[in-house]
Amino acid sequence: MTLAPLEPPYAPEVARFLEKWMPPVKAGRVGVQGWRMPPGFDAPPLALFRLLAVHEDLCDRVRPMASGLLNHGLLPAADRELLIARVTARLDAEYEWGIHAVVQAPAAGLSPAALRATVHGWPDDFADPVQSLLVQAADELLDSGRLPAAVVDELAAVRSPAQIIEIVLLCGWYRTLATLIRSAELAPETWAARFPA
Repeated sequence: MTLAPLEPPYAPEVARFLEKWMPPVKAGRVGVQGWRMPPGFDAPPLALFRLLAVHEDLCDRVRPMASGLLNHGLLPAADRELLIARVTARLDAEYEWGIHAVVQAPAAGLSPAALRATVHGWPDDFADPVQSLLVQAADELLDSGRLPAAVVDELAAVRSPAQIIEIVLLCGWYRTLATLIRSAELAPETWAARFPA
């Protein structure tokens, strides 16, 4: 047995569910979770959303948290996208990394060099000290499942306690998504970026 995304035709309740996650693109203005999609974008709902739709009830319950982290969080957008890119790169979830590299990361102002470094770099490879610290935090969470007190202290100098909690939850959420993506062996969306060589 394989874990596989649902394919059309969708049952009416699944179609409604998928539209909540990914409204139709109209004049390039609406896309994944309200984000502007690439020019000429005309594709079915993301494979990840169609995979989550297999368990519609559970997915309906996690959608508010996912949307909250992506669209209503307290972190600056560039922080959020750097953390997502680092977590998904470290966990080899090219599928999710590639979507964010095309859609959200550029809109947040994350540079191509920073995106590349999330795949091939170390915290010290980031010239910006806050970016270096955020990558270190993501790595600590991935490697040990916790933020050491010293890292929390450093983060507290540049981010609020609520933002630090959001860092932990954001990294955990994208670790969960990466685990599902890897378990289902989702191939990258045709329009998404691939890991840089």
